[in-house]
Amino acid sequence: MMTEKKKPPIPFFEGLSAQQQRDMFAVGISKTAERGQKIFFDGDRATGFYIVLSGKVKIYKLAPEGKEQILHVFGPGEPFGEVPTFANDVFPVHAQAVEKTNLLFFPRESFLGQIRQDPDLAMGMLATLSRRLLHMTKLVESLSLQNVSTRLAAYLVQLSEAQKQAATVRLDINKGQLASLLGTVPETLSRALNRLTNQNLIKVQGRQITIINRAGLDEWEETGL
Repeated sequence: MMTEKKKPPIPFFEGLSAQQQRDMFAVGISKTAERGQKIFFDGDRATGFYIVLSGKVKIYKLAPEGKEQILHVFGPGEPFGEVPTFANDVFPVHAQAVEKTNLLFFPRESFLGQIRQDPDLAMGMLATLSRRLLHMTKLVESLSLQNVSTRLAAYLVQLSEAQKQAATVRLDINKGQLASLLGTVPETLSRALNRLTNQNLIKVQGRQITIINRAGLDEWEETGL
């Protein structure tokens, strides 16, 4: 059994009482995925959803020619697969562990049973699903309207915010995966990194990126200079 200390903050369950959270975790099944292991495939029946306890999971689509487009990378405390689970549908994407990952799997019927007993549980899910919809809307806008350096600037700003406004951030995925997430290829990503570096906005050292000019990076994100 997982102790409270080992559980990451889980926004999905924010606002629930301690007892409600214990009831939810009671129906969760612990699973481990090794690096590179597929968690589910596009087209699999969604019999439940997952919450990441530790590690990272990438969600992606494959084009007919085999090109991978990463849609999101989920880390500790984040749920994935909940939308098709609640809709009693199939997963529309692939999910794969980026590194060794510990998960909680919530079977659909067990989770819905908890909601029927306590409808307040649905409020946390609505907030999470709303944030997910907003993220996907921004992703579509970014991929269709922004150039790669602008998408990169936006990603670095978001990463800094996620890491408590850190001036120096560490990429949580490799550059090949980051290129896919930004809808490009590694060579174009390298040129975008060089472009931001030459503008004295960032400094790159492997996976560590120092934001030299945060105001300038914010402006680049907004205007796509």
